[in-house]
Amino acid sequence: MSRTRTALLAALVLVAGASGTAVAAAPSAETGIAAIPCSVDYKVQNQWDTGFTAAVTITNNGAAKSSWAAKWSYAGNQKITSGWNAKISQSGTAVTAANETYNGSLGTGSSVSFGFNASYSGTNALPTTFTLDGVTCNVDDGSGGGGGGGGTDPSGRVDNPYAGAKVYVNPEWSAKAAAETGGSRVSNQPTGVWLDRIAAINGVNGGMGLRAHLDAALAQKGTGEEVVQLVVYDLPGRDCAALASNGELGPTEIGRYESEFIDPIAAILADSKYASLRIVTTIEIDSLPNLVTNTGSKATATPQCDTMLANGNYVKGVGYALNKLGAIPNVYNYIDAGHHGWLGWDDNFAPSANLFYQAANAEGATVNDVAGFITNTANYSALKENNFTINDSVNGVSVRQSKWVDWNRYVDEQSYAQAFRSELVSVGFNSGIGMLIDTSRNGWGGSARPTGPGATTSVDTYVDGGRYDRRIQVGNWCNQSGAGLGERPQAAPVAGIDAYVWMKPPGESDGSSTAIANDEGKGFDRMCDPTYTGNARNGNNLSGALPNAPLSGHWFSAQFQQLMANAYPPL
Repeated sequence: MSRTRTALLAALVLVAGASGTAVAAAPSAETGIAAIPCSVDYKVQNQWDTGFTAAVTITNNGAAKSSWAAKWSYAGNQKITSGWNAKISQSGTAVTAANETYNGSLGTGSSVSFGFNASYSGTNALPTTFTLDGVTCNVDDGSGGGGGGGGTDPSGRVDNPYAGAKVYVNPEWSAKAAAETGGSRVSNQPTGVWLDRIAAINGVNGGMGLRAHLDAALAQKGTGEEVVQLVVYDLPGRDCAALASNGELGPTEIGRYESEFIDPIAAILADSKYASLRIVTTIEIDSLPNLVTNTGSKATATPQCDTMLANGNYVKGVGYALNKLGAIPNVYNYIDAGHHGWLGWDDNFAPSANLFYQAANAEGATVNDVAGFITNTANYSALKENNFTINDSVNGVSVRQSKWVDWNRYVDEQSYAQAFRSELVSVGFNSGIGMLIDTSRNGWGGSARPTGPGATTSVDTYVDGGRYDRRIQVGNWCNQSGAGLGERPQAAPVAGIDAYVWMKPPGESDGSSTAIANDEGKGFDRMCDPTYTGNARNGNNLSGALPNAPLSGHWFSAQFQQLMANAYPPL
């Protein structure tokens, strides 16, 4: 930390930043103060004339707990009206938040998050003192990192670009969504803008180019903060294991990638006209994970991925993008980190983190060019599986041995993202990195959503009967039948997660069900064909894809309608 905090600790004063954030965190070594028993991150995420939404994350630095209760008091007339992930009660100005049955366990160094809506009038003063099970949680000056706090780094970047900011609503996507029956319920949600070929920089088929989107973001911004979400996605030999998203550049065309794709994007983003925007760049989805899982002697290997591993152009391209874009002070780079059903196995988890570190130090880049990582981009993995855990067993058989989990260490995306964040820090990434989770299509609601655990006849009936994710196999990725919209985009929902995002715009196809001639460099992948019986990457199961799908990125009305019908939380 940059300043000593003895006076702050003595006064127990929480400092509110411009984002409406109050932070209490561990003390620095320079103060000489003993380790604190707990820390609290209290954020006002949204505020209006008569109310506000807040998120609270508590970290336990003491002995492990099987239950917990946090308390604080308000100086004003704040009244909590509803809450989630904790049992919240209020008596006068005093508030108590106690654990739910599913989140009572709080190990040493572990965090728990909850949130609430509240009313107020006058001044919404922040609480100044928090306790955990009667012990006062010490406070900080708010300059620290940790993924979701309110501090800054030397470049002027904030710790979490989503904190206290609106997020850009793409008017092109919004118009398509609004034109659908019932689509106005979600057409105001922010989604990612995909730069998936060189022509997209200036706009294709009369559509908006990058400058047009940034200009529109400035118009939406007003006097507040605004995040713009971009997907930078055109590596040489792109997506070497999935034909539907192959790109325009051949495996050796790294020079064109740098000079015709990344350099022009960087030049536009560096324009001082856009300096007031917070620009989030999702760097090359699906690329680096392929080098870990689909190369060499593995059954899932492809010649194309072996080529990209050998020529190094994925690593070079990602490093170059991080270097060029990371040099722009208001750009926040998030590297794609697959999803739990891809990298959650022991053989993939640590090797992926090491490969990402290699790429983050290639072509002049450093870890300081990385704001964080994004998981589940354009995928369907459930955010949280509440009906079973990785530690459960049935008749002495571990959940890990079920056909669905198949020895994975993780059963859902949030547990994977939080654990992978720790792994990334351990291999050398900055401790302040945050994670994004794409929740655009992982809601799995509707009538097929289980209401409780499956039968304990066997470990498979237990898992299959209780899992929200209704895919045939966790490796299925194309236009999945039965999927629904997931959690709406929100900042800092839980510890270590900078935001839930809709990086993949709902309603845009993953790939065509049959071969379609095109000038976009996109091939036909049988995983998008509902009659396909699979390959090694999905355990030779049916693809689970919807029929009659258009090319990847094109509007797929039937899918959008299904996503709305199966949304969870429901629309």
